[in-house]
Amino acid sequence: MLLLLVAYLGGVLTILSPCILPVLPFVFARADRPFRSHGFPLLLGMALAFAAIATLAAVGGGWVVALNEYGRHAAIALLAVFGVTLLFPSLADRLSRPLVALGMRLSERQSDGAAARPSVFAPLLLGVGTGLLWAPCAGPILGLILTGAALNGASVGTSLLLLAYAAGACTSLAAALLFGGRMFSLMKGSLRTGEWVRRAAGAAVLVGVGAIALGLDTGLLSQLSAGTTSALEQALVDKIGAPKPSPLPADPAPASLAPGLVPTSAQAEPKSPALSLGVEGELPKLSGATEWINSPPLTPQGLRGKVVLVDFWTYSCINCLRTLPYVRAWAEKYKDAGLVVVGVHTPEFAFEKLSSNVHRATKDLGIGFPVAVDSNYAIWRAFNNQSWPAFYFIDAQGRIRHHQFGENRYDKAEQVIQQLLAEGGRADVPGQLVSPQGEGTQAAADALPALSGETYLGYERAHNFASPGGLASDHAHKYQGPGSLRTNQWALAGEWTVEGERAVLARAGGRVAYRFQARDLHLVLGPSADGKPVRFRVTVDGKPPLSDHGADTDAQGNGTVDAQRLYQLVRQSANGQDRLFEIEFLDAGAQAYAFTFG
Repeated sequence: MLLLLVAYLGGVLTILSPCILPVLPFVFARADRPFRSHGFPLLLGMALAFAAIATLAAVGGGWVVALNEYGRHAAIALLAVFGVTLLFPSLADRLSRPLVALGMRLSERQSDGAAARPSVFAPLLLGVGTGLLWAPCAGPILGLILTGAALNGASVGTSLLLLAYAAGACTSLAAALLFGGRMFSLMKGSLRTGEWVRRAAGAAVLVGVGAIALGLDTGLLSQLSAGTTSALEQALVDKIGAPKPSPLPADPAPASLAPGLVPTSAQAEPKSPALSLGVEGELPKLSGATEWINSPPLTPQGLRGKVVLVDFWTYSCINCLRTLPYVRAWAEKYKDAGLVVVGVHTPEFAFEKLSSNVHRATKDLGIGFPVAVDSNYAIWRAFNNQSWPAFYFIDAQGRIRHHQFGENRYDKAEQVIQQLLAEGGRADVPGQLVSPQGEGTQAAADALPALSGETYLGYERAHNFASPGGLASDHAHKYQGPGSLRTNQWALAGEWTVEGERAVLARAGGRVAYRFQARDLHLVLGPSADGKPVRFRVTVDGKPPLSDHGADTDAQGNGTVDAQRLYQLVRQSANGQDRLFEIEFLDAGAQAYAFTFG
């Protein structure tokens, strides 16, 4: 109930947003009609259409987006006809009967001038068309609702939240429509200018159609927002404290080891007794994958008789990347003994839903085992998974026997694989344990834990931001760096647009600073929206990193962002005192998502 109330209030606040401007002409064009028979059906159609399309877009994948584009074009054409009939009544009189039904009946009295009982169908149809076009500024509340829908799937709850948001927006519009109707009546009665007012409404409708067709409703207007609604919405979101899944850090070393020692696969290990493995459930269906890489679609039935390791990962997650050397080694070592590794790529960021990006990452990372592309979170939900990375171990009978979350404990994971293969009747199970050596972003984490944690630059999960004035949501803003930063604080400098999950640089010369304490520093970055590479320069404590440079920079700190992925920018020889990291982008368009450390 609390979430429904918050969603409703977030919708009410959209009346203050410039993104509502393009749909106002469609609403006010009916200000001269009775609210019950015209205004209310219009707003109802708008709310229902928006809630339906938003629900499908959040959970249905790319086909829904494409389908809505066709619906959007049809709605633009319909409402353009509506505007023309308002502007030129004589043209409406000459339209054929089908066009009269869709155009003139939406705006004109019946052609014979006789009084007729008003029908709710025409304004309802107009409202559906408006709902297809309406693209509200995505503030924190709408972002929270859509993220929850994507993670939890289609349900009555997510649809009700979206409907509550749309109902809140329509409540504000209803109040404006009632007020506008009274103003229209006064103007028409006192100035006798009804015909001119109607033509002005038609012109406004055509202007609105043009603005939406040109993308001004989601581009220019969203940048004109003063940030008031986002600030109010963020305050409501903070009150309910909605969590999101996140990558798990490496497990700490067991307390039984001497200080400074950590377990490694290179150490000689005594033969372990049989592990006690229970039954945690059956292998769920894998049919929710949007596509498969390196394999035709796999099924639980087709995998019977095999031991299966299901690995939930996403390619920009540093914790996932550091497990890959072991996962690849297990897949190669035990493939002839009956092991099948199934990677389930479930995205954290929107760009990780793009098929081309996942294919490129799979190739670049040298992954040869089957990968189920889980862009709609279907397999994630089937396993009731909550984090990256996550391992699920399935025996030859299709039963889940063990799971592990996070990094490390690779020795136990491999022992589970060996035991399940032996239980399945395999006599040729290789012994010993693998000891791969990852490089770059796949290198093992430092023995000492990083004292800096994952930090997001998008306003939905941002914290410890130190630039004066705070974050300005969803519109371009010129930031200044503070005089100094405390450990784990970060700041922006230059002109940036901070969105829900990223910060986008508007002009060259923008900077990001972070005072961190860890051996490694990584930053998830993307090039400009048109794919043009972005050059950057990194400094540590105001100087080039030299020997402390990461895999994606040279000794002078120079590098290039050429794809949406994780970049290793600092790799020190040891984790010592805190240091000031700064990155300056030499070209506009850089996209910055999240810091991770190791």
